[in-house]
Amino acid sequence: MKSEWYETAFRRVLYPAWESGLRRRHTLSHLADYQRDQWLSPEQVAALQWQRLKRLLEHCEREVPYYQRRWRELGIAVADIRDLDDYAQLPRLTKADIRNHFEELKAVSWRDRLLYKATGGSTGEPMRFGYTRESNDRRTAVMWRGYGWAGSRMGRRTLFLWGGAVGEPTRAHRMKDRLYNAAFARHVLNSFNMTEANMAEFADAIDAYRPQVIVAYVGPLVRLAQWLISTGRQVARPQAIIGAAEALHEFQRQIIEQAFGCPAYNTYGCREFMLIAAECEQRHGLHVNADHMVVELESASSESASAPSGEVVITDLFNYGMPFVRYANGDMATAAAHTCACGRGLPLLQRVDGRVLDAIRTPAGHVLPGEFFPHMLKDVPGVVRFQAVQRQLDQLDLALVRGAGFDDASLAYIRREVAKVVGDSLELRCHFVEDIPLTPSGKLRVTVSELPARPVA
Repeated sequence: MKSEWYETAFRRVLYPAWESGLRRRHTLSHLADYQRDQWLSPEQVAALQWQRLKRLLEHCEREVPYYQRRWRELGIAVADIRDLDDYAQLPRLTKADIRNHFEELKAVSWRDRLLYKATGGSTGEPMRFGYTRESNDRRTAVMWRGYGWAGSRMGRRTLFLWGGAVGEPTRAHRMKDRLYNAAFARHVLNSFNMTEANMAEFADAIDAYRPQVIVAYVGPLVRLAQWLISTGRQVARPQAIIGAAEALHEFQRQIIEQAFGCPAYNTYGCREFMLIAAECEQRHGLHVNADHMVVELESASSESASAPSGEVVITDLFNYGMPFVRYANGDMATAAAHTCACGRGLPLLQRVDGRVLDAIRTPAGHVLPGEFFPHMLKDVPGVVRFQAVQRQLDQLDLALVRGAGFDDASLAYIRREVAKVVGDSLELRCHFVEDIPLTPSGKLRVTVSELPARPVA
């Protein structure tokens, strides 16, 4: 078949020519290493992780002013860190630490060679961070490995039900995106434009493209699945669906699988690290990429449990330019008490508990995923923190904590971008506040819907 021919050609010829030849990246060699390492025993994975962690900590002690100062103040020497229990005594790194000590967190030898990204602020606080080219190549390799467990291979026809561009992309940028997506056999549908009235258009687009894999924000995907079930509409059946950006709950998985007639897979990631964990073919938990990072679940309780849960604390083992050591990303997760029958030595999470973003609804029938707000606000100058709360169907309250750089143009941009996706049936009320309270669990919910839950059709 044509699609199979292209997948083979892309994997063996086009992608290597692009990634290794033209871009001079080492993604493919890293991927080969990660593909091999996943089959190590749990003990071998742990030994490899420890070796890489100790090397990173030694680098931080030599080259990163923030850790040099902080650890010295606490009387910590890397030579005294002999196991993961010792490592767990290191102080956590928070978003506030990163903002307040941004320059200090850069390794001296990498200071002028870093690349930068901004988080979308899924916990309500946008943040800029630096990373090295190698760490980015490795993150891409880990993504290919994890998505590959669900059958999403290089060059395979994939439809993304994803967040579209905000602002006004240039014609050149739009053309570049079209060429890139065509080469990678990808088709992108903007989930921010989804309404009750245009569900058929999304179904038609799936039928027209006939994807082998769908990768989607969970919220819009579930809403589309509910519409398919309630209308009896069937679409071209993909071989797999991958949920991203928020937790995929079991009841949602059942709705998706009923509507699309294929298995749905859960993943867990964040912009700071990309893919953290993903389900394999067994779908009995999410394999943590423990050969690439250290993921802890830090609980406030001292009580032991067969399946511990707690706040997610992460260290990327390969970002030597701006290392995040024991970074608390604000999520909660629960470890699995079992091992996976697949044979991989990577540990398991049973579930991710803290990435549920409420959807916003309008009288006109829009169902706007909560991901829209961090996606849109991440690049608005001067937005320190934000929270969208819907208390009635025709109103949305957006609380904003302003910082330097926020001006009338910033506010006009926010109103314009929200109006693009919800129209004029919903009144946006912006409030400037000094602070936004956290939940009892210590998180800031980005979007909060206080409307009554809608019944599943």
